[in-house]
Amino acid sequence: MKTVRVVAAIIKATNEKGEPIIFATQRGYGDFKGGWEFPGGKIEEGETPKEALVREIEEELDTEIAVGEMIDTIEYDYPTFHLSMDCFWARIVSGDLVLKEHEAAKWLTKNELDSVEWLPADITLIEKIAGEM
Repeated sequence: MKTVRVVAAIIKATNEKGEPIIFATQRGYGDFKGGWEFPGGKIEEGETPKEALVREIEEELDTEIAVGEMIDTIEYDYPTFHLSMDCFWARIVSGDLVLKEHEAAKWLTKNELDSVEWLPADITLIEKIAGEM
């Protein structure tokens, strides 16, 4: 089975009530269209995972991020490929999170993390994120 290496940004901010919030995006294309995920994408040859994440968020959301510590690497078998996803905390440096490839996006509090239909690989990260929010 083919392995696809990707990176995901768990972009953290604070809402007007001072609560930590996480940015989630809804896929606008492909086999998993409509599912919710953390933004990111494929690591290109010669890139480190952090470099790939900065590039992907710039391309997909027109936003510059600072990549923080790694949360986990998710290994997940989809029907046609194996996904290896390096997940990092991130924060916005500049930009307005413009949706170029996604259908929708939401900022979620810890209590709202279960309110969207996460893609199978991404949902495996929710408990760990909730524990650190």
